[in-house]
Amino acid sequence: MRFKFTALCFFSLFTSLCVAQGLDNATFSQRIDTSQSAPTIQITAWTSPRVQHAYGLPESKPKARGTLTVNSTGITFHSKAGEYAVPWGSMIALSNGNERVELWGTTGRIVRMMIPNGGGLAAAGVMHHKVYELTVEFHDARGAYHAAVFLLPGGDATRVLDSYTQAVPAARHEAAGTDAVSTPTSQDSSLCGSTDSHNVLVAAPVWSQAEVPAAYRALVYEHIVDRLQRVEGVGHVYRAGERSTMSACPRYTVAISVVSFKPGSQVIRAATGPIGFFAGTTQMIFNVQITDGAGGLHANEQIKASARGESESRNVADAVAKKLAKSYATSIKQYEKSKPAVSEQHSSPLAPS
Repeated sequence: MRFKFTALCFFSLFTSLCVAQGLDNATFSQRIDTSQSAPTIQITAWTSPRVQHAYGLPESKPKARGTLTVNSTGITFHSKAGEYAVPWGSMIALSNGNERVELWGTTGRIVRMMIPNGGGLAAAGVMHHKVYELTVEFHDARGAYHAAVFLLPGGDATRVLDSYTQAVPAARHEAAGTDAVSTPTSQDSSLCGSTDSHNVLVAAPVWSQAEVPAAYRALVYEHIVDRLQRVEGVGHVYRAGERSTMSACPRYTVAISVVSFKPGSQVIRAATGPIGFFAGTTQMIFNVQITDGAGGLHANEQIKASARGESESRNVADAVAKKLAKSYATSIKQYEKSKPAVSEQHSSPLAPS
């Protein structure tokens, strides 16, 4: 009887240990499965050796030449002046495209016009080449929108897009797991204690009314930010999505929407002789709205720009930006004059540089 009691106690103890061990193993296995289910970015590193930064990348000069490295963390542009990395998780979109341009630009057009007996028209048919573009749209550490355009071999541009396609699911999973930042953006003026009359926000443009290539969209936005920053009297130019790190939000907002876009053709211009100096240009029309947080200013204007040349997308983008900066300076100056005289400690005239 004593033996049976001892055996029964031993069996009960053994059973309890097995059940406990099984539960512990189940918990451990569950932890392993959870960690393995989380996607990771695994991309074999490679480098595009011949890359030119066209415009838009922070801390990089336009037309800087260098390399573009792609790996599991993102893309990095290296040049003599330094490097700038864009993580996969901060990217909004990647796009590739191309522009067909004349060889030798304006010089080439003049040379072809001088060829007798219609030789210039024949030469125009072959004296051109494609420029391949990679447009990278992303947010920086403060949430500010940026768009950078690179020129690189067509095969490399496609390869970068393939790498981005691999990285997107894992990058979005990582972004979803991060804590939301509670800092108000520059657009949340209701959360700010005050507004700064020297600061301006460039809102995200509206592109729904016309099909505009990604490179043109990027260059228009970046040139507008750059040109407004040069306007005398302007403090900080906020980008779309940028979180305010200052004590005051921007007082003014610039919003643009595309009305029409007509791409030019340097090949057609070259083939039409002297008429080509006026025909076949790239044309863009925008509606511009300038407002202030108090609702006192509501200026509207339509801006038209056209351009021709070797870097046509950049030229027309800068033409739009220059006209917008001039319009902004004029609108703000007239608005400030129309208000009742108020002593402002830091008031200064606005004029485009």
